[in-house]
Amino acid sequence: MKIAVVTDSTAYLTEQQVTANDIKVVPIPVILDGNVYDEGKDITAPEFYAKLRTAKTFPNTSQPPLGEMLKLYENLANEGYDTILSIHLASTISGFVNTLRGAVSEVKNAHVIVYDSQITVILMGELVLTAARMAKAGKSADEIVAALDDLRTTIGEYFIVNDLQNLVRGGRLSNAAGFIGGMLKIKPLLTFDDDSHKIVAFEKIRSLKKAYARVEELFQTALDATDYPVKAWIIDANDPEAGDAWQAELQAKFPSVKWARSYFGPVIGTHLGEKAIALAWIRDTTTD
Repeated sequence: MKIAVVTDSTAYLTEQQVTANDIKVVPIPVILDGNVYDEGKDITAPEFYAKLRTAKTFPNTSQPPLGEMLKLYENLANEGYDTILSIHLASTISGFVNTLRGAVSEVKNAHVIVYDSQITVILMGELVLTAARMAKAGKSADEIVAALDDLRTTIGEYFIVNDLQNLVRGGRLSNAAGFIGGMLKIKPLLTFDDDSHKIVAFEKIRSLKKAYARVEELFQTALDATDYPVKAWIIDANDPEAGDAWQAELQAKFPSVKWARSYFGPVIGTHLGEKAIALAWIRDTTTD
């Protein structure tokens, strides 16, 4: 069995990670003032946020062309891959997974498994890396999917945003009522609901300092409930100084956690807005 691993650009993997693990990355289009940019290909994160500040309209996103996806799958089949594991951003924030699931029967000479990560950003990236490493190690598709299902249950995240407008306009916030209005002095905390896997706003915090403290408290509660090592990231939307500072504080407070940094690229930044910041974590599989 020869397994190919495909994902989309919202995994925010580095070029080195992609190349070293033979991962195929499909860019997600972002649309800004009528111009379409393929994330990670036509526009970088800093370029996107610079354009966003002077944009005349709200940005939005689209799905990669289905024909190009099917062509990619066919090309991989022609290269000798008999199984393709295509891992993508949560179906609760994009219709991409369902679009692919409805079309992959057209692919000849390869079995395509479309996997809903139920998340996005570097957390999805970790699932992708796990799948790619297992594929290179000769594991079967069933073994890989089972491992991803298990790893997915260890994911946790909290987002601090400045503005809910884009999430609400795009229909990606499932419980917007009660969180709109008076937002100038509020820092909403968001997360992916464990049951519905939808983005939900669950607390209003009166200052950024208090929001950080509340997220740290929630993180401690999550750590207390685990019996495995954890890897965590601070993820920022074009606010690297704030991200670096928060990470330094957390490294001192939680020395047993393996810390790293990541970012919200154009597609996810479209919905969260500039200066959003998050604490995200997953079981650390490097010690397995």
